[in-house]
Amino acid sequence: MKPSLCLTATVLGAVVLLSCKSTPPANVAAQVNNHSITYAELDKIYQSQYPQPAEGSSDDQVMMQKLDLLSSLINSELLWQRAEQLGLIATDDEVNTELNKMKAPYTKDEFDRQLAARKLSLDDLKTQIRRDLTIQKLINREITSKIAITDKDVADFYNGNKASFNLAEPQIHLAQIVTTPNPDPQVRNLKNSKAQNDVEARTKIQDIEARLKRGDDFAMLAQNYSEDPSNAANGGDMGFVPESALEKASPDLRRMVISLPPGGVSPIIHTQGDYRILKVISKEPAGQRELNDPRVQQSIRETLMNRKDNLLKSAYYEVARNTAKVQNYLAKRISDNSGKAK
Repeated sequence: MKPSLCLTATVLGAVVLLSCKSTPPANVAAQVNNHSITYAELDKIYQSQYPQPAEGSSDDQVMMQKLDLLSSLINSELLWQRAEQLGLIATDDEVNTELNKMKAPYTKDEFDRQLAARKLSLDDLKTQIRRDLTIQKLINREITSKIAITDKDVADFYNGNKASFNLAEPQIHLAQIVTTPNPDPQVRNLKNSKAQNDVEARTKIQDIEARLKRGDDFAMLAQNYSEDPSNAANGGDMGFVPESALEKASPDLRRMVISLPPGGVSPIIHTQGDYRILKVISKEPAGQRELNDPRVQQSIRETLMNRKDNLLKSAYYEVARNTAKVQNYLAKRISDNSGKAK
C-alpha cells in the first residue's frame, strides 16, 4: 500500500473509533431506555429529600447521596415504564383520593408549610403520588398476587424452628419506625428518605404519625421511610422481644408497651437523639406454642410472605434492569474523574 493510502486508512480508522465513543447528552444524569433523567430533576428531588446539608457533610458524602438517589430514580423509571406497558398508570381520581388522605391531618397553611419545607409544589407532589400508586399497582399485580404460602410451607417452617416458639418468658412481637438526625449510609428504605438534622427527624416522624392516624399501613411506611438499617426492609418487624429486655431498656418503656393492645401503636418516643414509633403486633405468654395455634400460623405466614415478597422484588428489579438499556452518566463521570462529578 502506498504511504498516502496508509495515512488515509489510519485517519479513517481514527475517525471511526472516535465516532464509536458515545458522548453523554447534555444535562442528562441517566437514561432509561428512551427516557432521560436530567441533572435538574435529580437536584430538585435531592433538595426535597435533603433540604439542609448535614453538619460536617463532605462533597463525597453529597455525591454518594446523589448516586443512591439516582439509582432509586432509575429503578422507579424502570417500573413506571413496565406499568405503562401494562396499562396500570394511576388515574386522576386515585391520585386525588390519596392527596386528600395526606391533607386530612393538616390545615391548609400547615400542609403548605410541609410542602415548602420539602421544596415541593402541589404538582410535584401529585406527580410523586401518581408514580408511587402506579408502582404499587405493578408490584401488587406482578409480585404480591403471585405469592402463595401453603400449609406445608407453614408446617415445615414450624418444625424447623420449633424451639423459637417455646417462650421462656412473656414476649411481645414489635415493629418500629425510626428517624434519626444522623443519616446512615447503610439505610436503604424504598424512598431513600433520610433526615439530616434533629428538626428534619422530628418533622418526619410527626408526618409519619399523622399518616398512621389516618390509616396508612405501618409496614409500608416503615419500608418507605424508616431509618433503621436492621429492619426497615421487612416493614420494621423486630420479632419477639422479651419483657425483660424492655425492662432493661427502660421501665417506663416496658409499662407503655405492655399497656398497648395487639395492633396498638405508641406515641412518638424520643431516645438518645432518635425518634421512633412502636407497634405491638402480638403478645405471647411463656411456654411452647403449638402449630395449631392460629397466632403461630399467622406469624409464620407473615414471615414467609415477607421473605418471599422481598426476594421477588429484588429479582424483579434485576430482571427489569437486565432487559432495559440503562446509562448512568453521573456514575461514569465520577468514575472517570477520580470521584468528582465535574
